[in-house]
Amino acid sequence: MRSRRPRQLDLRKTLFLLPNMITLSSIFCGFDSIRLSGGATTDDDFYRASLLLVFALFFDMLDGRVARLTKTQSAFGLQIDSLADVISFATAPALLVYRWSLYQKGTAGLVVAFVFAGAGAVRLARFNVLSMGESGKPTKPGKYIVGLPVPGAAGILISLVVANHAVTGALMGPRYTWAMMVLTVFLAFLMVSTIKFRSFKDLRLNAASIALVTFAVGSSAIISLQTKPAFVLVWLLGFYVAIGLVETIVSYPRRRREKRAERRSSVPPLP
Repeated sequence: MRSRRPRQLDLRKTLFLLPNMITLSSIFCGFDSIRLSGGATTDDDFYRASLLLVFALFFDMLDGRVARLTKTQSAFGLQIDSLADVISFATAPALLVYRWSLYQKGTAGLVVAFVFAGAGAVRLARFNVLSMGESGKPTKPGKYIVGLPVPGAAGILISLVVANHAVTGALMGPRYTWAMMVLTVFLAFLMVSTIKFRSFKDLRLNAASIALVTFAVGSSAIISLQTKPAFVLVWLLGFYVAIGLVETIVSYPRRRREKRAERRSSVPPLP
């Protein structure tokens, strides 16, 4: 009787599982945050729910880098990553901010929370369409991303809940509810807008990048000393949004000139 040869381990298939397991870890953090937010009654409960989403942000940054490092990018990975973002960075933060603050405005607060979750889903669907090449495989990310990334928008809300814990719950009172509603709607708008935000995929070591990093580090140190270290993440994410808005405003005249030039070139000459 012939002995069977032991099956050899396909290293590539094993590596393919690695980034997807990291993505599933992000989904678990989002799922557990939803569980905690649903029954949260104290600032400590909301703090724990927000920390889970901070871990989800970490896993979200890690899975793509692991996929690129192991050369296991795939259409499946792109889809499951977007589904993870819908759970961890659209639904979970929307429920968290509703249970933390927006519930004080009744139905209006519920609608605002849903607008954020819905905008996140739309943003991710558009991202998937734009990221697919003709062959169905994900394309290489460019210098800019259309619309505010969902993890970035969620990160601002999450960081506010974390900062609230550092100031012993001062931000969750009725005094700041309208401001939170306006901020949540504004972030939802940025996600579905056509404003371009830097992806930092092609960040190179030059004078501009060194100046940007120096300013970010220096300003973060000032924020940490003047307020609380927990507000540093709020500032950095807000600074990222500000960069996108400023670049859009500055480049608007140039883009208008380019569009007018395109319209002129497309008009057929008179006989």
